[in-house]
Amino acid sequence: MGTFYVGALIQNHINRKKSARIPKLLVDTGSEHTRLPEAILDRIGVNREKKDVSFVMTNGTVVTRSVGFAVIRVDKYFTIDEVVVAEKGDLVLLGARTLEGLNLVVSPTRRRLVAAGPIPAA
Repeated sequence: MGTFYVGALIQNHINRKKSARIPKLLVDTGSEHTRLPEAILDRIGVNREKKDVSFVMTNGTVVTRSVGFAVIRVDKYFTIDEVVVAEKGDLVLLGARTLEGLNLVVSPTRRRLVAAGPIPAA
């Protein structure tokens, strides 16, 4: 399928006037969480709600990061999700949980996000 990027608007979940645009987020369905730059999250006032959360990187290394809450908007779609506070050297990416919240899936032939359709309900 290859890799591709999308732009997103990130908002403070309490005060949505505090926001920042991230023009290039790697779409990574293999990553559970979305990782966003520490400087941007600090600038828009996203608090660290969970500290010292352990994550296993693709190379097997275990790292600890903080996690906060943010509204993530991609085009007309939006969701609120936990976001990992990315430190210097970390990839900035849009993870599977956020994609599910946005109700978007990857179109492998077009290398872009598309609407997932109706949400299953019991």
